[in-house]
Amino acid sequence: MAEERKAASEVISGTRIADVEPDAGLAHIRHLLHQHPELGFHETWTTTTLSRLLADRGLEPRTLPSGTGLVADIAGTRPGPLVALRSDIDGLPVAEETGLEFASQNRGRMHACGHDLHMTGLLGAAFWLASHRDAIAGTVRILFQPAEETGRGARSVIDDGVLEGVQAIAGIHNNPDYAPGEIAVGLEPMMAGCVKLRVDLHAQGTHAGYPQSGTGPLEALASIILSLQTIVSRNVTPFHPVVLSVTEVHGGSVWNVVPAEAGLLGTVRYFHKQDSELVERRFRRIVDSTAAAYGITADVVWDDFQDPVVSDPSLGAAVAADVPGYAQLAPIRPSMAGEDFCEYSKVTRTVFAFVGSNGGPDHHDLHSPRMVVLDEAIAPAVRFYVAAALRLLEELAS
Repeated sequence: MAEERKAASEVISGTRIADVEPDAGLAHIRHLLHQHPELGFHETWTTTTLSRLLADRGLEPRTLPSGTGLVADIAGTRPGPLVALRSDIDGLPVAEETGLEFASQNRGRMHACGHDLHMTGLLGAAFWLASHRDAIAGTVRILFQPAEETGRGARSVIDDGVLEGVQAIAGIHNNPDYAPGEIAVGLEPMMAGCVKLRVDLHAQGTHAGYPQSGTGPLEALASIILSLQTIVSRNVTPFHPVVLSVTEVHGGSVWNVVPAEAGLLGTVRYFHKQDSELVERRFRRIVDSTAAAYGITADVVWDDFQDPVVSDPSLGAAVAADVPGYAQLAPIRPSMAGEDFCEYSKVTRTVFAFVGSNGGPDHHDLHSPRMVVLDEAIAPAVRFYVAAALRLLEELAS
């Protein structure tokens, strides 16, 4: 069995993935995409450009019902399963500060999460697969998904029926902590579950010179913020990474008035669902008891909207076993960033990987206005997509 798996890592259905040569024009395409970032569900230029590039290779892309994003099917010469490859396409409301010659031309918009690399990698895989249909036993659905950064893009794809009949789907996220040529497949949780939280405090406002006439919320808000920092350190096992961050506070607008309302917003990131449930219980208890102690009331919104990202165990292992045939298989270094790719695991089997995109000693991370993705990451991304598609087809057929 070990020898069979070793051989499979080098050859999938007769195809040596190391010999897959990405299209020479992909770097230019990536630069063009990087120059024109658009926000979620508004990626009209991006969708049109991707559609034209696919059509030029003889494919028949279809725009998604949401109005942006698209799909295109590549049928092989032999029957078999239907699998999908996914790239997200949206940018962020970030003003670019990289100084690149191909920096964003859209003011206040940037591909600061590297989705331009994802798109380019998937385009390269689509180009190769479309010209090597004899390597495909089944059908590969190419999916360019809108609005990942909103957390609603994948769900819209599912609700529109795009994944009906799809037996497995593979995706990537570039990771600047890894160098180009390094790929890590998520056999354990690799991107965090994400909670959006909000607290609204309701009190009796009063004149700042007569605090005894009201029940101001600011002291309660300060106590809550400090107390929340003990949840992770004193309740969650140190062997499970969890982050609780208060990211916005608000209350008051006049210097001589004690406000009647105050509140906070924040997030929790986690890798195990039981940790999210534990943190929520402690969070609500701290907020409610503190508010009561100050004689005010509190409303809590806890939106646990995104699960951790982890691959299907057997399919992930099969795809990971192929990586040494064309790249360096790296260990997972979990990311506290979220990814709506997790939605797909609710309707089909999934495989997800980190593709190294920088790895330099002074690199900037995801969502930074100075993040730089290296063109050397394009070829490994293309090869991962191709290898994952062929491996998934073979595993599902057997």
